[in-house]
Amino acid sequence: MKYDAIVVGGGISGLTAAAFLAKAGQKVLLCEKESRCGGLVNSFERDGFVYDGGIRALEDSGVLFPMLRSLGIELDFEKNHISLGVENHVIRVNSEEDVDNYQALLTNLYPESREEITEIVRQIRKIMHYMDVQYGIDNPIFLDFKEDAAYFGKVILPWMVKYAITAPKIAALNEPVVDFLKKFSQNQSLLDIISQHFFHATPAFFALSYLKLYIDYYYPLGGTGVFPAKLVSFIEEHHGEIRTNTKISSLDPTNKVLTDEKGNRWEYERLIWAADLKTLYKIINPAEIPDNKFSQAFTARKEELRGMTGNDSILSLFLGVNLPKEYFSNIATEHFFYTPSKAGQTQAGEIPATAERETVKNWLDKYFALTTYEISCPVLRDPALAPANKTGLIVSVLFDYQLTKAIELAGWYEEFKSYCETQMIATLSNSIYPGLSEAVIHQFSSTPLTIESYSGNFQGAITGWALDNDPIPAESRIPKIMNAVKTPIPGIYQAGQWTYSPSGLPISLLTGKIAADQVIKDLRKRK
Repeated sequence: MKYDAIVVGGGISGLTAAAFLAKAGQKVLLCEKESRCGGLVNSFERDGFVYDGGIRALEDSGVLFPMLRSLGIELDFEKNHISLGVENHVIRVNSEEDVDNYQALLTNLYPESREEITEIVRQIRKIMHYMDVQYGIDNPIFLDFKEDAAYFGKVILPWMVKYAITAPKIAALNEPVVDFLKKFSQNQSLLDIISQHFFHATPAFFALSYLKLYIDYYYPLGGTGVFPAKLVSFIEEHHGEIRTNTKISSLDPTNKVLTDEKGNRWEYERLIWAADLKTLYKIINPAEIPDNKFSQAFTARKEELRGMTGNDSILSLFLGVNLPKEYFSNIATEHFFYTPSKAGQTQAGEIPATAERETVKNWLDKYFALTTYEISCPVLRDPALAPANKTGLIVSVLFDYQLTKAIELAGWYEEFKSYCETQMIATLSNSIYPGLSEAVIHQFSSTPLTIESYSGNFQGAITGWALDNDPIPAESRIPKIMNAVKTPIPGIYQAGQWTYSPSGLPISLLTGKIAADQVIKDLRKRK
């Protein structure tokens, strides 16, 4: 069977691309290797508790809501409130004015660094102002020039002038956040507390704008998985076809044919690859690209990706506890970044280079006592997401894929998971959540290997390429984001977290829409 367009990958980027293709009346097929779509945006139920398996809340950034309006999709959202805590100090981030509270928090922890903190916070305010410009409008990619002409004239054009002035200032802050902060302080513990919950080598402009971005998160009632479910329904209602449990095994770009592991074949006019990018270059035989120019470009790109690594992954603990939601709301909000010690995780030392059991366990003991926990409590947003007078918690920490893989190969993976669960529960019970360990009804965890398995993401990375790859094999300039969907293969575009760095939900939505627009443009020219 032949389609106008085939989308490979049913994560949020692939769903976005397929939705806009279906809306435009194109004959579209979406192929997803798992049993359901959503990728890192998903929810699941266990014993009456609903947990979010990937992203904990949805960031707007002038992208999410315009995208939903453009498709005519309605979702009920709750504002997602963020708290920050270190030891027994907790603040709530409800507005930009709470930067003052953040400064006070840091100063209480490190009074010897008062002047340094004042200067760092001054830099944070400046960067937040830059982000006000970058994300301060509804992204025009989701607007219709004719229908929204007044908005373009009154808002977009003046914004373009501001952005032209601001963009170079943002670009100048592209160095890793820790390197940037070292210009203002040599207090390593202070630097850790500010930056340790960000991915390795996160650019300064991205990390230090997060007090601004924290107030831009929302939670869909029913769980984050409601969002991809709505996109699936939209695609099917607009006559798009979705095939789950469909893993693509080969791609013939000359004859424009996809083949899955069961031998099913589909023809396409245009293809959008919204899955793991390395896989795309594994399943194409360059000998099947007759044009020498394109074949050479394909081979060069494949070689470029060969040595590249994925960004950080996470280890997540899922807890059902016999404590009412009020116990947790009295301590912090529904989305809580908590650090049990101001010492900073640098004190734990380097990630072990060996999977030797006792060495790793000793490091884990220190790491879990010092690292930052991202704690999500779904029932505080939606009372239907846990049994009465009980609470479900999702507790995550950044974690290394290579170490986890080495542990699996060494044969103690299940013991490792159990040990991590025990240490995480003990740390929280002995600090911010007294009595937590005695209230546990059930517990289970996921690791970087879990993420790699169910999402297909290379090395379990949750935001695409590692930011210390040199060069980063993805576009990283917002003004050039239209280039992020291009590939060296005729008729094939790319979308998703592997196409732009640093990435997240807004980038997945943007690149999905850009790729769909390019395909629609191509198809209209052909017709």
